[in-house]
Amino acid sequence: MKQYLKIDEWSIIEESFDPQTHEISESVFSLGNGYMGGRANFEEQYSGHSLQGSYMAGVYYPDKTRVGWWKNGYPEYFAKVLNSTNWIGINIEIDGVQLDLATSTVSEFRRELNMKEGTLSRSFTATLEGGKEVKVESIRFVSMTRREIGAIRYSITPVNFAGNITITPYLDGDIKNKDSNYDEKFWNEVEKKGEPGGGYLTLKTKKLDFHVTSAMAFDIFVGGEKLSAEAEVIEQEKYVACKINLSVQAGDQVVIYKYAANVTSRNHGLGQLVEAATTKLQEAKEAGFVALLTEQAEAWRDKWKESDIIIEGDASAQQAIRFNIFQLNQTYNGEDDRLNIGPKGFTGEKYGGSTYWDTEAYCVPFYLSTADSSIARNLLIYRYKHLEKAKENARKLGFTKGALYPMVTMNGEECHNEWEITFEEIHRNGAIAHAIYNYVNYTGDKAYLGQYGLEVLVEISRFWEERVHYVSHKDKFVMLGVTGPNEYENNVNNNWYSNRMASWTMEYTLEALTYLQENEPARYAELTEKLELQAIETAKWNEIIAKMYYPADDELGIFLQQDGFLDKEIIPVKELKPEHLPLNQKWSWDRILRSCYIKQADVLQGLYFLGDRYDLETKKRNFDFYEPITVHESSLSPCIHAILACELGYKEKAYEMYLRTSRLDLDNYNNDTEDGCHSTSMAGTWMSIVHGFGGLRVLGDRLILKPSNPGHWKSYSFKIMFRGARLKVSVTDLNVTVANETEIPALITIYDKEFTVNGLSSVTAQGNSALAGKQL
Repeated sequence: MKQYLKIDEWSIIEESFDPQTHEISESVFSLGNGYMGGRANFEEQYSGHSLQGSYMAGVYYPDKTRVGWWKNGYPEYFAKVLNSTNWIGINIEIDGVQLDLATSTVSEFRRELNMKEGTLSRSFTATLEGGKEVKVESIRFVSMTRREIGAIRYSITPVNFAGNITITPYLDGDIKNKDSNYDEKFWNEVEKKGEPGGGYLTLKTKKLDFHVTSAMAFDIFVGGEKLSAEAEVIEQEKYVACKINLSVQAGDQVVIYKYAANVTSRNHGLGQLVEAATTKLQEAKEAGFVALLTEQAEAWRDKWKESDIIIEGDASAQQAIRFNIFQLNQTYNGEDDRLNIGPKGFTGEKYGGSTYWDTEAYCVPFYLSTADSSIARNLLIYRYKHLEKAKENARKLGFTKGALYPMVTMNGEECHNEWEITFEEIHRNGAIAHAIYNYVNYTGDKAYLGQYGLEVLVEISRFWEERVHYVSHKDKFVMLGVTGPNEYENNVNNNWYSNRMASWTMEYTLEALTYLQENEPARYAELTEKLELQAIETAKWNEIIAKMYYPADDELGIFLQQDGFLDKEIIPVKELKPEHLPLNQKWSWDRILRSCYIKQADVLQGLYFLGDRYDLETKKRNFDFYEPITVHESSLSPCIHAILACELGYKEKAYEMYLRTSRLDLDNYNNDTEDGCHSTSMAGTWMSIVHGFGGLRVLGDRLILKPSNPGHWKSYSFKIMFRGARLKVSVTDLNVTVANETEIPALITIYDKEFTVNGLSSVTAQGNSALAGKQL
């Protein structure tokens, strides 16, 4: 689509109002703090197309699955993070006419997401019927320091008339999810109370009994003087408002400061919700908007100190990476191990806000490198706490042992409603096992294996053991009827990635058992007894590892995505006419399934995960074969290709894939940003730079760096946490400098040369120009 957002290194800026792009902007300009968040809806009424969205982390609803026919093991519901009370609302009437940008003439419109300080601002002039003009300015944020608080400064100035302005701040709980089945509304009212200076509203979900209390308070100033006029209190079903009528002259600026607190029964007792909300609200109001805004800026300054990436000489790339980092830091903060990361974060409802394999495959690396290790640890503990549910999921599908983690979940129970994913896309187990390895390898926290990790690994290995079967005429173990990461292939036999990750999981489980037996024998004995682990099982795993079948073509020297893949007609994407793309919007599902085209990295996903197992020539042959037939119609695809392209020295392809993943939402590449931003693929954007251009890997106790510098950039730098040390890596065409910003020394390798970066010191290595010259 046409790019309509201004390029700016620290902000996302929209300089005119277009109803056709409004819902896209509602996604892009979203705000969050890991606890709550919402789309960039207008404070005043808007009657045009809009997806109203305000979300509370962990508050969800089991919406009954809507299918025409049933299957054994099929989930009964699809979990949805709920659209919650709209707390930002401030209705404005001018001499009885509603301020509504859908019915007004709008000029001088400007909207800005200030990523440096975590605020959303907007200004415009609206001409209403009769030619009356008003100028509006607003700024709002959800607090990074007071997680349950949001604040708004909203001003309105009559430009060319004297008259009456009616201001109505409100809390509206009479809302629904856009994707609710049967158009059901999910909330019941518990209690409400309005008073002249604000009010509160408590709702509860119709199922699961989540309670949310939202409270608001406000002050109004006219010409800089605080207004003391009484407000008319309005109470309706699931709605509380205060109505204030003002008589103003041309040029009088009216300013509304609105404060809101949103608290849930996940964090407070049912009898304490109103008190908690009103107490936190009063504290915020007493602090005042300016103080809260200062706190916000300081909190974001600290976030950027840990996670900023600086690109010199490419403003588009710079804006893109900061946008992705900003959204990731808004989405998850790691303080609550009951929470995980939804594919849309707080930006929309698609995918229900549930947990997918995206977290382990794409998000864990970001949090490992940009925050304290406890943050990534909590993502793993989330899965550990769901282990019993994962075992139940396996039993529902007919397995006698082991654990199958769900493809989509809130509480550990599978709740996806597409059969080829629910039953067949079992590769998610491999991503969870790999995340345990990734965490332990990166942090050196091997104690995690005995505390949590081994139990998960053993149960996943048990599942794989039962899922494969032995074929005597091949003398191999095979895995039939699966769907790999490439969802444009369903119900295939011997998906290479699934087979490989199953075998690798059993290998790593055996390694973890050996480590515990040798280093923590008491815990080893305790766990093997608890798990009732038998020698016959580990012997079976070794047999499967030795005899796992991997489809391959010796002539091409590639791993086959699945059995029979080369029976397809192989036509590169570049030979398709433009009107055929995107396939998922132009072709029938039958035609897609019969084609050679790949939605996202599949074989290449395995070569990324297990990169230390394969040489560059193997990676090159597979990349050269699969990338040209990949349509990248999954948001998770470009980043993996960017990383491998960097490793192979394919400079232009790496940059192309980086821009595609980093500007996926800003430029609406997939024509679906109106549904919400692709939050989990944003972590892939970070990976494209740090794991791709930066060449970051971890081997033993060392951080490995093999940076390359795209020809489009003068230089770039990124920050990473590694074993307690915060390191700033700066890359130019000539050299690589690693500066240690802490007093904890770090062992690193740059271009195969070993260094120790002592506390508060730096090392420099000469750049590797050989990595910058190859083209695909």
